[in-house]
Amino acid sequence: MEDNKGSSSSLSAPEAGLDHGYVPDCSVMPPTSRPGPIMDVMDVPVIDIACLRESPDGRARVVEGIGKACRQLGFFQVANHGISESVMEGALSAASDFFALPHKEKMELMSNDVTKPVRYCTSLRDGIDQRQFWRVFLKHYAYPLDTWIKLWPCSPPDYRQKLVFFCISEKMATYSAQVRILALEVLGAIMESLKLGHTYMSERLEEGMQVMAIHCYPPCPHPDLVLGLPQHSDYACITILLQSRQGLQVMDPDQGGTWKVVPVHPGYLHVHLGDHLEVLTNGGYKSAVHRAILNSEQMRYSIASIHGLAMDDKMETADELVMGDQRTRVYKASSFRDFLNFISETDISKGGSFLDSLKVELDA
Repeated sequence: MEDNKGSSSSLSAPEAGLDHGYVPDCSVMPPTSRPGPIMDVMDVPVIDIACLRESPDGRARVVEGIGKACRQLGFFQVANHGISESVMEGALSAASDFFALPHKEKMELMSNDVTKPVRYCTSLRDGIDQRQFWRVFLKHYAYPLDTWIKLWPCSPPDYRQKLVFFCISEKMATYSAQVRILALEVLGAIMESLKLGHTYMSERLEEGMQVMAIHCYPPCPHPDLVLGLPQHSDYACITILLQSRQGLQVMDPDQGGTWKVVPVHPGYLHVHLGDHLEVLTNGGYKSAVHRAILNSEQMRYSIASIHGLAMDDKMETADELVMGDQRTRVYKASSFRDFLNFISETDISKGGSFLDSLKVELDA
């Protein structure tokens, strides 16, 4: 593949490739990392969240189902979660409206500084990492909403686009607030499934971080050669994912690391565990390893709402989960700031893993 056609320092790989119908060399994955033919669809457990609220017996069944999914897979989907389809569709339309803005206007938010509360980027670390993935994204903090919303994208200069941006803020803010309520409810059930009680760490979680990662995956001329995002796990406690269409792949732990596509069902949201829940449980619950694949015809949008502790609040293994015969903690404590420092210094496209950096070297 030639990588000099239509090249521009201001264009990302997908933007340049779309202009000329090719994949730049910087985006072609090594043969062992290419997605290949997309064959298998994952059988993902579906949890009816409404049953948490109906009766003690219903809650017990849901908690048991969540615990099983967390132990065996590290992910599940939720139905009847209380967020209306109109709110979810509004958030996705807001994402679409943002990414449809002229490139120059989006570039005003461009930054490689991973500590910035609002930033637009076209790769993991633009101009630094050798590998360019086929996506563009907007990330912004979302809790407390009153603190951060004023820093979200400001209006373009003309009135029409001002009106559009007002709608973007309103739609994304509504979804952000509602998905955070859902996240706290799910986290309470997860704590309950660990026999820690649903209020375990509730105060710390209520004061914690929410980061919205809004991704756009343009159509790719050769989706068999490229990834939207490489293999990774998220740092925090849980991520709740809303996606416009299929494109998320998870690693199936029961199939020797086989990649399978996560199905998209109307009204469902996908939940996967992050590194900090694996740390909390001393490896009893697994963070979900996942990646994003592409297609050649349709734009795909995804909105990941990432929930964890406050910036400098360190997650460590629960004392209650290292009692008895298992007394050794296998992970070091870490915070969101530790994660930001890690990704600012690490090229994860080459396989760097935050969770691996937390593993304690045990004496043989």
